[in-house]
Amino acid sequence: MPPSARDPDPTDPRDPAATGSSYGVGATGVGSWPGTDVREALRVVRGELTTTVPEGVVGVPYLPELPARGPGADLLGRSAHLLVDLPVDLQPQGWRLVDRPGRDHDRTGGWWRQDLDELAEALDGYDGPLKLQVAGPWTLAAGVWLPLGDRVLSDRGASRDLAASLAEGAAGHVADVRRLVPGASMVLQLDEPSLTAVSRGRIRSESGYSVLRTPEPAELVGALGAVVDAARGAGAAQVVVHSCASDVPLDLLRRAGVDAVSLDTGLLGRPGWEAVAGLLDAGVRLWAGVLPTDEPGAAEAAVDRVLTPWRELGLPLADLTALMVTPSCGLAGSTPEAARAVTATTTQVAARLAEAATG
Repeated sequence: MPPSARDPDPTDPRDPAATGSSYGVGATGVGSWPGTDVREALRVVRGELTTTVPEGVVGVPYLPELPARGPGADLLGRSAHLLVDLPVDLQPQGWRLVDRPGRDHDRTGGWWRQDLDELAEALDGYDGPLKLQVAGPWTLAAGVWLPLGDRVLSDRGASRDLAASLAEGAAGHVADVRRLVPGASMVLQLDEPSLTAVSRGRIRSESGYSVLRTPEPAELVGALGAVVDAARGAGAAQVVVHSCASDVPLDLLRRAGVDAVSLDTGLLGRPGWEAVAGLLDAGVRLWAGVLPTDEPGAAEAAVDRVLTPWRELGLPLADLTALMVTPSCGLAGSTPEAARAVTATTTQVAARLAEAATG
């Protein structure tokens, strides 16, 4: 659906509802954050993405993920905890489906309760867009193990059940956060770093001597679409799929009905940018990961990473107002000071792109 045909969306930088009265380029983070103090992480994220945002920029704060806290704070364990009627436990291979919840499930639940309590306090009275992140169905299927056997991906029925369980759990998560921060417009990001490998048959078996099955495109689209639809049904204004991998199957994401794709643009190359241009024509927005996490002050270079291919493809500069600027990947490997600097620079890059969009 072209952008002009969409309903008004307060998380869309092109919509006046997103800024109150004017258009603006968006700025946000991917999700992960260094350290173990979620209260401090939320304070920095809210400050950099709401309080100090330049004019013409739409900052989108998010609930940071802190994997340094340990098992259950990692992407897979944290997301698997949201599965409905599919408990997991941490075993030598990794997170595995089990008959009943145990100690690892309880510890992960404790992290979630702490995070949501701190989120409600940090964003008390907030009335703008707010982003949440969970692993997508194919990254979970490639990373979570069956009770007796290989990864969930190895079994078509188990993969289908996991996607349905995630759809229900993600919808419940969105609904919970809407109650905690009632003024927020919810954005759900599905992290799918394994989607490229799954779609190309590159996930190896436990023995390493063979590869697991390659789902058909319709199965890949169906699982993603189920989570997208459930999140929207729970009140998510926008659903985004993020991947830092190369060769992300963008057409699959378009067919799954996502609102935006979040990519490391440094991996695109000319063919990748041409594929992105096709998504833009179809009304799917781009969240551009243009800021390397090890170059927190490189705003000018980041701006050029967008403007150069944009102009080469003949895309209208005015369409930059539909863009969201992000770091190229998560910030868990940075220091807290560097993470803050990168976050601040995303808003600077967004401001410069907003200037380019308006001439």
